[in-house]
Amino acid sequence: MIQRDYLVIGGGIGGASVCESIRKYDKRGSVTLVGAEISPPYKRWMLSKTFLRDKIVPLKKLPHLEQSWYDSHKIETRFGSLVTQLNIERRLAVLGNGETIEFNKACLAMGSRPVRPPVAGVSLGNVIYLRNVRDALALREMASLEKTVIVIGGGLLACETAASLRQMKFKVSMMHRNQHLLNRYLDPETGAWLTGYFAKHGVTLLMGESLNGFEGKTVLRNIQTKSGNRVAAGVAIVACGAEPNLDLVRNTPLSGPHGSPVTEYLETEEKGIYAVGDLAFYPDRLMGGVRRQTHWENAREQGLVAGANMTGKKRIRYEQVPYFWTEMFDLKMDFVGDFSIQPTRVDLRGTYAKKKFVARYYLGDRLRGILLCGGSPKEVDSARAELRTALGK
Repeated sequence: MIQRDYLVIGGGIGGASVCESIRKYDKRGSVTLVGAEISPPYKRWMLSKTFLRDKIVPLKKLPHLEQSWYDSHKIETRFGSLVTQLNIERRLAVLGNGETIEFNKACLAMGSRPVRPPVAGVSLGNVIYLRNVRDALALREMASLEKTVIVIGGGLLACETAASLRQMKFKVSMMHRNQHLLNRYLDPETGAWLTGYFAKHGVTLLMGESLNGFEGKTVLRNIQTKSGNRVAAGVAIVACGAEPNLDLVRNTPLSGPHGSPVTEYLETEEKGIYAVGDLAFYPDRLMGGVRRQTHWENAREQGLVAGANMTGKKRIRYEQVPYFWTEMFDLKMDFVGDFSIQPTRVDLRGTYAKKKFVARYYLGDRLRGILLCGGSPKEVDSARAELRTALGK
């Protein structure tokens, strides 16, 4: 049996950050990082942006840390491997090859997986779920061979992918059940402007349409909508959201309906076991309530906090103003704060036409979020400070 002081399950940015933080505060403790993909943790956010668009694949730019970093810091890596069983009481993890690791402390960082819509044809050839490097490479190859590409969804991943493919001169359509893109985050006026911006850039928009199924013998040929329309498509990218990878801890206290419940220190109710990133359902001390975020910056910061807490050398609360950003065509948009509820009032400064504006989102008289389009890093930092002040934090 293998014995380790720390076991990190998940090879994304959350898991990598946990390892970095552990080594910052504990130079000697034994650490094993287990990840399903064969490569070290990489910048997954690039897949729908520059990685997809660049003619020369920037593989060297993808890794967050090179394998040499893990080796030099004496972190054992088990990439291309899965933890198939986790015994919480005995602190044992069984790997896919049958090996067993006994650990003192562990961190769950398994991330999330794409939601597969419950319709016919989801397994047809050329139906893509953009989640890893192999998906991105396959998408680029398929798009170059087919004339019609359709993106199912209207969220961040859907918009970024559609914009990148259009910039690559492909014929692109988007199907979204709402009337506006990014409707989960934007107010109706800003959403209408963004949707029009995609149309001006040559994206065919099928708004207010819901997916009913994919058609084809072995390879996708058509997409059927619930309204009865049939749309020709050679490639479909399904971006209908993601769900946390909690199968390993299903039916345990580490799994809940909204993720893995953790304290403000990112520790589950099982002492010594932590959860970060797409899994962590955490109390938000700044904005209030409990939330789960699925963005790169969140997983990065949570990994650093959890790793420090695991060593026992630090006791750090996770207190971050929620933040994420997106890039579509020549637009850069930063979201600072809570955009999970539609605002009752929006204060817009600047203009859509110049692609330079700041929109403050209020619930009643309370500032809840600041959206910046074309904002500088300094302006984003100022927005964070303004929101903290408004919250009295």
